[in-house]
Amino acid sequence: MPGIGNQIKFGTDGWRGIIADEFTFERLALVAPIAAHVLARTYGKTTGSNTIIVGYDRRFMSEDFARKTAEVVSAVGFDVLLSDTYAPTPAFSLAVKQRNALGALVITASHNPGSYSGLKVKGAFGGSVPPEVTKEIEALLDRPPASSAKPGKIDTFNPWSSYCETLRAKVDIEQIRSYITQGKLTVFADVMHGAAAGGLAQLLEVPVCELNSDRDPLFGGGAPEPLPKYLSRLFETIRDRNAEKGDLAVGLVFDGDSDRIAAVDGQGNFLSSQVLIPILIEHLAVNRGMKGELVKTVSGSDLMPRVAALHQIPVSETPVGYKYIADRMLETQVLLGGEESGGIGYGTHIPERDALLSALYVLEAVTKSELDLSALYQQLQAKTNFTSAYDRIDLPLASMEVRSRLLEQLQAQPLQKIAGKAVVNSQTIDGYKFRLDDDSWLMIRFSGTEPVLRLYCEASTLEEVHQTLNWAKDWAES
Repeated sequence: MPGIGNQIKFGTDGWRGIIADEFTFERLALVAPIAAHVLARTYGKTTGSNTIIVGYDRRFMSEDFARKTAEVVSAVGFDVLLSDTYAPTPAFSLAVKQRNALGALVITASHNPGSYSGLKVKGAFGGSVPPEVTKEIEALLDRPPASSAKPGKIDTFNPWSSYCETLRAKVDIEQIRSYITQGKLTVFADVMHGAAAGGLAQLLEVPVCELNSDRDPLFGGGAPEPLPKYLSRLFETIRDRNAEKGDLAVGLVFDGDSDRIAAVDGQGNFLSSQVLIPILIEHLAVNRGMKGELVKTVSGSDLMPRVAALHQIPVSETPVGYKYIADRMLETQVLLGGEESGGIGYGTHIPERDALLSALYVLEAVTKSELDLSALYQQLQAKTNFTSAYDRIDLPLASMEVRSRLLEQLQAQPLQKIAGKAVVNSQTIDGYKFRLDDDSWLMIRFSGTEPVLRLYCEASTLEEVHQTLNWAKDWAES
């Protein structure tokens, strides 16, 4: 299949492409057996396994792509455990660990729009394989393996039962259930037509108010990403509810393959992981007595290390991307690892983002405290004497040449003043993060694959955040 392999490029978490254009059965049939062989070379000695798990999400034709993956992987001699239903990506990562498999091949394009599908490769340790593994897969695309004289067998399994059992054991599930059944807590779940559909109800074994639970390959014309612009129905549903005085309400939002989370408070206000992570640090340390390091990406809120300091929790900072957090989880004991875009994982689980486990911990924090999520956040701001606002924008650039010029300018002439404020110091762990003289910060990152500039800012008020972001936008466009 000459030339096909040139179109298969792995990004930060898998290979993604537009269905029937870039992501095709033919290309999948090329890459999947190679990925299986690389998993065997990488993890075969430690596992002694010959099994590859194949899973999928709810996108267009996902089960068909998964069946094709199972067939071509078994044809080159591997035994395959093929999921008999859609499930969250972390459920397949957990299944790899629990079943001592070589790894998993998961058909998903995560939070991309509906025209996309993709392939995530998970290692035997229960998380995304490191870049050297995907580079090896890419390097072998012009040398596809031959069919085996002895094909492997294909068995099916349901990933939900073991996944739910594992997650239930990590929280006080009875307390959460009792608050819901007594009417003291109402749970809303926007599953964004994705793989978390039915998940909370299975975990809690009581009904929850689930939105966008139907299978819609077009995701309502948007994308299954937990961002405010896609959540107007959830905001309205929570604001319009008939609440009794003192009743608690929590809205939980899951991306397309349920590895990212956001939340909505009882008044219908959006809460990103910049808000949820400090709440979860406090909850796990105080209510659960859990230990370990906080691992945050460089774009994470300054409130995170401040809350960690209250409990003598060490902090490690990484570039943006969950793979860096997962690497740290494999090296040391970690309490929580979190990124600004909604990925949160736990050292007592697998080195993987898991939105449903995060949802359970959020519900547990609310029931233990009997406080609204925003009240919990305000408590932490008072305890740390730190109040801030945060936002980010992704700015399309005219071309990759413009991107290169801006990068050269930052390297040759580092910014000394931003929006009238002096730059105190800068970090280059990932892009450029400038700390300003009022303790606010602006971060500038460049996409590695497209002409897009990512701008992040945290300041004391949202007005200041937008002033700084607008300044950065003007700087980039000038």
